[in-house]
Amino acid sequence: MINIQIKVGLKGKQELTVSENDTAKKYGSGLVEVFATPAMVAFMELTALKSIESLLPESMTSVGTELNMKHLRASAIGHFLRCESNIIEVKGRKITFELTVWDDVILVGHGTHVRHIVELEKFMAQVL
Repeated sequence: MINIQIKVGLKGKQELTVSENDTAKKYGSGLVEVFATPAMVAFMELTALKSIESLLPESMTSVGTELNMKHLRASAIGHFLRCESNIIEVKGRKITFELTVWDDVILVGHGTHVRHIVELEKFMAQVL
């Protein structure tokens, strides 16, 4: 059994500037040029992933299995966004995160996300 040192309270942060590639129009999830909800989902997952990535052995990774989020406010192209993650529960290889996305000081999204730690080779063998 591999000993993984991921604890409740571990925090992570990622930042991005909204570009044309991040818009609802580009994603096909809407017709407006504002930060797309699917882009926010990816931003949240990336933040969670990056917060634990360095704590995992090379043979392991984490995969997202659940996301419950709300997109509260639109962010235009050029806006600077910050996503913050906080681990709120660890049950074996199941890690639950609380996530918030901020546009300056305005909360634009929040939710919870579950990731499971997997052995990469074994996981991919089951998928292919």
